[in-house]
Amino acid sequence: MKTRMTEVLGIKHPIMLAGMAFISLPKLVAAVSNAGGIGMLNSVAYTPGQMKDVIKQVKSLTDKPFGVNATLIMPNARENIEVALEEKVPIINFALGKGDWIIKAAHEYGGKVLATVAIEKHARRAEMDGADALVVTGHEAAAHGADVGSLVLIPVIARQTKLPIIAAGGFCDGRGLAAALALGADGISMGTRFMLTRECDMHQKAKDLSLKATAEDTICSEKIDGLPGRWLKNKAAIKMAEKRPSLLQAFASGLRMKRMIDVPFFKLFLGGLKQRGVQDLARQALSLKGLQVAIENGDLETGVLPVGQAIGLIKDLPTCKELLERTVAEAQERVEDVRKKMTS
Repeated sequence: MKTRMTEVLGIKHPIMLAGMAFISLPKLVAAVSNAGGIGMLNSVAYTPGQMKDVIKQVKSLTDKPFGVNATLIMPNARENIEVALEEKVPIINFALGKGDWIIKAAHEYGGKVLATVAIEKHARRAEMDGADALVVTGHEAAAHGADVGSLVLIPVIARQTKLPIIAAGGFCDGRGLAAALALGADGISMGTRFMLTRECDMHQKAKDLSLKATAEDTICSEKIDGLPGRWLKNKAAIKMAEKRPSLLQAFASGLRMKRMIDVPFFKLFLGGLKQRGVQDLARQALSLKGLQVAIENGDLETGVLPVGQAIGLIKDLPTCKELLERTVAEAQERVEDVRKKMTS
């Protein structure tokens, strides 16, 4: 299936792996790229010193295009992207920050830059800065987004930009891909769906629990990690969403994050102040720890897991190759079904 997304990124299928912390690791990234999509390596769990080796690991597993993702307000994000630029990673995906410097540097070696946006003004800004495509995140997504759902957000932004659009939020199959194309997008990004594949190293217990979840089993809150996001509705997530961390917790959590990602404490503190206060520092650290134990240990008693509303549609664990081929085939069937309905 050819779209502007496949042409710009040099891939076979218009499907992207969302950059998910502790999930979008080299094995999964390479599996998606090798299957014809675009794998996106998440950089949040790595230090700048680790990034070069991790990127080389991805390159050893695939000769296809792949990307590196960074949420620019997170610690080490700028430094990790600088490493990715030095390594001439084919695709850079940034969110929650100004990316003009990334676009300029990537274009110097022929790289492409995707700007993740959730509101109209950020889409316009990214286009003005020279981004090659937009990842438009609807309210259904697990990712950090805003209040507008994909059904409205995609056409709103599509009518204002000439850039290719990769739709994110609620997409997990061929029906979703067909719908995204009809709304004006050029492809889709899937996070929760790729989380439940064989190549994803998330603990099997977490996978089994996720497969039982329904579309109603998510909670959307800005208090879990300091930014609006959607999570699996379990006791830990509900507790974190209702409780405001104390200054003492902020300090202790900051020290924990410092050890986890090797970043100076003063930088973490300033990062917390840039958002909505030092409580966000505690939320970031607590959520990263909760995310890590959920993914690595399958602990959903004390851990938290970001999932989109599409979780209610997912009932199997295919390989990435099976998933991409099935999604594209189903999308083509759905488009043909709609054509027949309109002519009958």
